Amino acid sequence: MLEKVKLSLRIVTEAFDEELLDLIQAALSDLGIAGVTNLDEEDALIIRAVTTYCKCHFGEPADYERLKQSYDEQKAQLASATGYTDWGNSIE
Repeated sequence: MLEKVKLSLRIVTEAFDEELLDLIQAALSDLGIAGVTNLDEEDALIIRAVTTYCKCHFGEPADYERLKQSYDEQKAQLASATGYTDWGNSIE
């Protein structure tokens, strides 16, 4: 996941790895708080949401509001999608 985030941010140095790893963990935790239980780091939608979160929170992006809105929409979609939550499993 770190390499994919670095690629999306166009970062080639290892100087920011610790900060990026923290952001990745924060994104996964935020998704978990929203009810996303399938946090498969190989899943394209999870990768995209984490990448967007990192773009939004790394440095001071000029397009913060657009990125924040995009991440919030991705999070909401994941939190309501079958296969990404366990809310559907509780129905008997």
